[in-house]
Amino acid sequence: MKKAKIYYIYHSGFVVKTENHFLIFDYYKEPIENQNRVLLSPENIKEMKNVYVFSSHSHADHYNPKILEWEKYNDNIQYILSDDIKTDKDKSNYNFMGEGDEKVFQDIYVKAYGSTDIGISFLVKVDGLTIFHAGDLNWWHWKEDSLDEQTLAESLFKAHIEKIKEEKPIDIAFFPVDPRLCGDYYIGGEYFAKNIQPRVLIPMHFGDDVDITKQFVNRMNKINIKAALINYPGQEIIY
Repeated sequence: MKKAKIYYIYHSGFVVKTENHFLIFDYYKEPIENQNRVLLSPENIKEMKNVYVFSSHSHADHYNPKILEWEKYNDNIQYILSDDIKTDKDKSNYNFMGEGDEKVFQDIYVKAYGSTDIGISFLVKVDGLTIFHAGDLNWWHWKEDSLDEQTLAESLFKAHIEKIKEEKPIDIAFFPVDPRLCGDYYIGGEYFAKNIQPRVLIPMHFGDDVDITKQFVNRMNKINIKAALINYPGQEIIY
């Protein structure tokens, strides 16, 4: 089986280090208390080979324009950005994608799937692995919404998952587990897990509330899905 090292940065931000590539998803910030092992320092970025930086949409907790400065330290970075993100410049290494778009970069394949918020989700095939990062694709079941709004949110979400089924098997999937949804924090992740059955499911979009990942892992154990327990920014997860 192909291997990867996954690093939790913060919120929905992750690094996936595969055999030949360095993928960075939805960087928002890297917490200060983590300074002694900052993964995305200029020194580290300089050393990386085949760097691909993904941003699923323009919300500030998924896209930080600071990422565009990283190419000062490493000129071989490709940016793969949702087409709702606006940049000052238009460069050859800025690649904008909308739902349904597909792109091939040398030996990496990227397809943009939809979202139930703005932007897209990413399906990436690289070094023998299939990786999915959901962005803000989730079953957003808000208590304060009307019944009609809740029903619509559910049907839109399930329609997106139906399309993603064609990509099975997925090795590594990142999916929102948002504590703001209170008791319904897990319903999107559980539905995704049952239908897609990724080899490992990594919770995200929980801010500082890492405890929710423990609750989520326990739920996933009951349906035989391997999920990652996240304890702190900078944590390494071996796939």
